[in-house]
Order: sequence, then C-alpha cells, then structure tokens
Amino acid sequence: MPFYRLHYSNRNQMNKQTKLTILFFCILKLTLHLIADSHSGFQSDEFLYIESGRHLAFGYMELPPMIGLLAFIQNLFHSHSVFVYHIFTHIAMLLIVIYVGKITVELGGKNIAVFITLFCLLIAPGFEGSQQPFEPYVFNQLFWVLCFYQLTRFIQHGNRKYLWYLALFTALFFLTKYDALFFAFGLLSLLFFGKTRVALIKGKYWQCLIISFLILLPNIIWQYVNDWPALQMFHRLYETQLDDLAGMNVLRDLFGSVNPIVSILMLPAFVFMFVNKRNKSLYLPLACSILLSVLFLAYSKGKAYYFFPIALTILPFCGIFWEGLLLPKRKWLLYPLSLILLIGAALIPFGIPVYSFPHYLNSVFKYSPKEKKNGRDVLPNQFQEYIAKEKWKTMMQQLQSVYDSLPENEKKNCLIWGRHYSQAGAVELFKDEYRLPNAFSYHGSFYTWAPTGKMPETVIAFCYNDVGDDFFYSFFEEVTPVRKIYSDYASIEGWVVQTIFICHKPKQSFDKMKELFKKRIFE
Repeated sequence: MPFYRLHYSNRNQMNKQTKLTILFFCILKLTLHLIADSHSGFQSDEFLYIESGRHLAFGYMELPPMIGLLAFIQNLFHSHSVFVYHIFTHIAMLLIVIYVGKITVELGGKNIAVFITLFCLLIAPGFEGSQQPFEPYVFNQLFWVLCFYQLTRFIQHGNRKYLWYLALFTALFFLTKYDALFFAFGLLSLLFFGKTRVALIKGKYWQCLIISFLILLPNIIWQYVNDWPALQMFHRLYETQLDDLAGMNVLRDLFGSVNPIVSILMLPAFVFMFVNKRNKSLYLPLACSILLSVLFLAYSKGKAYYFFPIALTILPFCGIFWEGLLLPKRKWLLYPLSLILLIGAALIPFGIPVYSFPHYLNSVFKYSPKEKKNGRDVLPNQFQEYIAKEKWKTMMQQLQSVYDSLPENEKKNCLIWGRHYSQAGAVELFKDEYRLPNAFSYHGSFYTWAPTGKMPETVIAFCYNDVGDDFFYSFFEEVTPVRKIYSDYASIEGWVVQTIFICHKPKQSFDKMKELFKKRIFE
C-alpha cells in the first residue's frame, strides 16, 4: 500500500470514449507521418545514427548509446527504405500521443481535456517535424513524457514503485540524450514540499540513485576513456551556435513551432498550474518541476526545439484548463474551439512533408520565411528531405562513375573519404547498391570507426564547399578534382556544392590521421 495519498484517493481511469479519442489521434498522426515518409529522403544526420547501429558501443561522440541500439535493430532489415528506418520513430511518436493522453487523465482531465490536448499536439508543426526523422529529438520527447508520467503518479499516489519507475526511466533517458539533465534538475522540486520529501525518504530514494548510477556507469566510463567527447561537443555548440542565440528569437521560434493558436491556448494553462487550488498538492510540485527545467534550459541558452519536451508536459494542463471552462454549462463552446484548432492544422505542412514537392513549392514554400543562399531562396532545414532522394542518388552515381574510371589495381584497396559524417554515412548505407568501396571519415563518431594502419595509394574524397577545395592537399601528394555536384535549395550556403577528388600518394598513415584529427572531430 502507498505510504501516503493526496486529498483524493481514487485513481483516475480512462473510459472507453477517452481510449477511442486517443486511438483516433494515434491513427491520424501515424497517417500523416507515413505520407511524409513517402515524400522524404533521409536527413543528413540520419546517416550518422543509422551507421552507429553497425558499431554498438556504450557511447558515441555526439550521443549516449540508445540510438545505436535502435539503429542496430533496424539495420537487421537490410533495407534502404525511409519507412524501415522510421519504425522506432513512429513507435515513439505514438507512445508520446498515448502518454500525453494518460498524463491528462492522471491529472484529472476527462474526454474533452484529452481531445483538446491531443488536437493541440497534432497541429504543432514543431512537434510534427521533430518527431519525423530517425534522430534523437523524438526519443528525447518520449522519455521526457514517460518520466513526467511517472513523476505525476509518484506525487499523486506516493507509491514507492512509481519512484523506482521514475528512476529507471530517467536513467534510460540519460542513455538516450543528455538533455535528461534538464528534466533531472526539475526533480529538485520534490524537495520543496513536505509530502514529497517524506515520500522520497520512505521510498529510500538513495537506493534508486545508486541503481540509476550503475545503469549509467558504462557510459560514464566510455566518456572518460574517450576524453569526454560530450563536453567537447557542447563546447563546440556554444562556440558556433548557442552563444549567439537571442532569448526573444528563441521565444518567437517556439511560439511559431508550437503553433500560434496552441501557444495562445497554453499561456493561461501555465498560470493555471500554479494557482489551481483543487489539485494544488499535485499540480504545484509538477509546475515547479516544469519551471525549474525551463529556467535551467533558458540559462543554458537552449534552442527553441530544446523546449519541445517541456511544452508536451504543459499541454495536459492546457486541455484541463479549457475543459474546466467548457464544463458543465458551456459545452457548445467546444465546437468553435475545435474549428479554431482545425484552422491551425493548416500549419502541419510547415512541419512535415505531407505534400508532394511540387505542391509544397507552390502552396507552402512561398509563404515560408525566406533566406537566400547562393543568390536564391532555399528550403528550410527541416525540409531538406524533399531533395535528399535526388541529391544522394546523384552523388552515389557520380562516385560510382569515378570509382569505375580507376584502373583495376587502384580499385583493389581504394576507400572513400567523406569529409562530413553525412557523406560517409550515405556511402555506407548505399554502397552495395552502387558497388562502392567502404567509406571513412574523421567527423563526429566516424572518428572512432576510422581505419588503422597504412592508407591505400588511392582514395576518393569528397566534401562540401564550406571546407574548401584545398582541404585534402595537406594529406596527399596528388589531389585531382574530378566532379562538382550542385544542390538546388541547399539550406546551408557551404552545402551548395559537393566536390569529388581522386587522391594519390598519402603523406601519412591512418594512425597518424587519427592524431591529426583528435581535436577536430566536431569541425
């Protein structure tokens, strides 16, 4: 039995109508993402995470080990399909929908609250976009929601098992993305209130901390052995991106990403969490937890999408707040509110590629904020997957042409050097289809997988134009540029052109290369 209960003791249960509401939004959301899969290629970073599944380890240069394990399972299908590599992404997305609904019910919401909450989730373009590719963002959101659900149950019911669940999911969160630190900081709110402090002590929280530490220990050891690459990466992020972020720009981006309509609906809910008296003993610790996470993330200069998991935990309060205004005498207001939310659904195509590329250019792109690169308007970064299929198909064909042009004696030991991890990752994914040799790189986690020993006499190398055509001259006696491939709508000016080189007579071994790039992994 729990060692304390709050002022209400009956656990909130989902009725059949609520389950059907959640099922409806799961089906609708999955349908949107499957349509997006049919219009998509791979985003650049996906190649890195797919390749991590071929090198299982207790950690990677950019991330903890969970993404590699998921990629390993997907790699068992031996497929190049976007759908196959989005299996876990779609599962995570559906679990987010389910558990956001469950949190709403756990907080006392009824069917209308669940409906409003999940409708808001559905029409937020930022959620849609971040939950589409095989990247850490969707798993970050999932574990934040799972942990928040267990935190809610622990505060509400005071049962020790929920403390253990909370500790376990938080540890797994850390093994998925280091953003778990922001959630863990929010757990300090449990120390602010007498009942939760008593619950922690009676639940023997120190045992949970010890077990969580033991779960994390292999990754901590891996970080130590590899000279703490996570810290190196964070330093590079602050040096190149985060230090220049303006708080107002982050708020503006967050307001649009969550959907202006949803953002406006959430504003009173944020206050409601703190002032609600009926469920104060549950809501206030949760609200303080959310606030601590927000403050720590804002202090750390997080980008707008770093706040998406926190927004997901505010949505249930949003649904409950508006349900309280509608019930019992204003149920008719649900119809105009639903119409307003339906209008907000017009922003979904700004989050994921639910339109074909020509229709997107004519119906969405012309209304998007414009940025000129190389003298022309470019696609937003989240829509680079529209051009990815053709981009990487063209690049693989050109690499195949260059490789086939080599004499047979040079082909034997030839390797491909991709300057950016996405380039090396693309070759590794498609090499069998295009009969290409293995690829290597010294960028990101590819550094740890680079070959050792003597370099072959011939290497095919390629890079984006942000590196410069003279980059490879430092490492070979002979460097000959042979192809230039242009990418329309490239989101980064330095990625407009990829150049392929044939390199002969290396000046050093692979072992020496690892020494040279030891401090250049995140360049």
